[in-house]
Amino acid sequence: MNAPLPLPVVEPLDRSLRDELSRLIDAKTKPQGSLGMLEVLARQIGMIQRSLRPTIERPAMIVFAGDHGIVQESVSPYPQAVTAQMVANFLSGGAAINAISGVSGLALEVVNAGVATPLAPLPGLVDVPIAAGTRNFAREPAMTREEARAALRVGASRVRHHAGLGTNVIGFGEMGIGNSSSAACLMSRLCEVPIDDCVGRGTGLDNAGLARKRNVLASALALHRDVTEPIDVLATFGGFEIGMMVGAYLAAAEAKMTILVDGFIATAALVVADAIAPAVRDYCVFAHLSNEAGHRRMLDYFGAKPLLALDMRLGEGTGAALALPVLRAAVAFLNEMASFESAGVAGREAR
Repeated sequence: MNAPLPLPVVEPLDRSLRDELSRLIDAKTKPQGSLGMLEVLARQIGMIQRSLRPTIERPAMIVFAGDHGIVQESVSPYPQAVTAQMVANFLSGGAAINAISGVSGLALEVVNAGVATPLAPLPGLVDVPIAAGTRNFAREPAMTREEARAALRVGASRVRHHAGLGTNVIGFGEMGIGNSSSAACLMSRLCEVPIDDCVGRGTGLDNAGLARKRNVLASALALHRDVTEPIDVLATFGGFEIGMMVGAYLAAAEAKMTILVDGFIATAALVVADAIAPAVRDYCVFAHLSNEAGHRRMLDYFGAKPLLALDMRLGEGTGAALALPVLRAAVAFLNEMASFESAGVAGREAR
């Protein structure tokens, strides 16, 4: 039996081209800085690819699905069976991520990371579950450390698969009833933020349900108060789909891909990846500001400025998929826009 591949190793971003990229950007036929975040993106993508003429090749979105034992504590208004039902919806092309990936030009992959309900063999499904859902972390750790590391390895292997197909821009989405509870606890423990500032309504809790969710998660954090090491925090509070996203972030950064970061759950997975390998954040583009409570605090933790703010909180990778055309525009202006010199346009006069 082959030994499992090692976890990815993330190198710090090579910034040697930063000044030259900045000179190219400033020489375009525009006032300096007038393209705002597009200029920031063009410089970042150029540094990631170590190129003055970066490209976007076979962009991909991987949606990881998994179930959570914490739903036994009534932290979600939806039944756990919805996770499997939505996986079928993804595979039949009927979900929001299908529509948005299509219009943005993303290759879409759906991965069963650990759905509790048995799934029928469905065309297009990458069926690699660690187990049939996690345990209830209000009572015991959600995963063993070995299960968490297995999830990291599988997530990394999916990214390596896409790298082999030529992908250099990638995003990650998720589906899992109860996963906003996992994300809130990961955020609280690793970002050192009070749980009340992390917990939101998820899939639509009313006020009473929100209060219950806060109490359940506060008690769970107290139960596991001594757990602080990143992989142990993931094993204690995470989900299989979140663990696979963590491994996927690390592998994407290792492969020097530009990473589109989605909303609350996807950013919580990045918090874990960042705790393991802080250089991963340099490869990330924060696609949007989720309307889920706590996401702004996580973006502040990264010092991140999101590209979009559309009051979305669906997950599935939808916000990340919507941001891809902005990346295309950033690369296009860098590669196609004339300079003052080449266009024969007078530059700003010195004073």
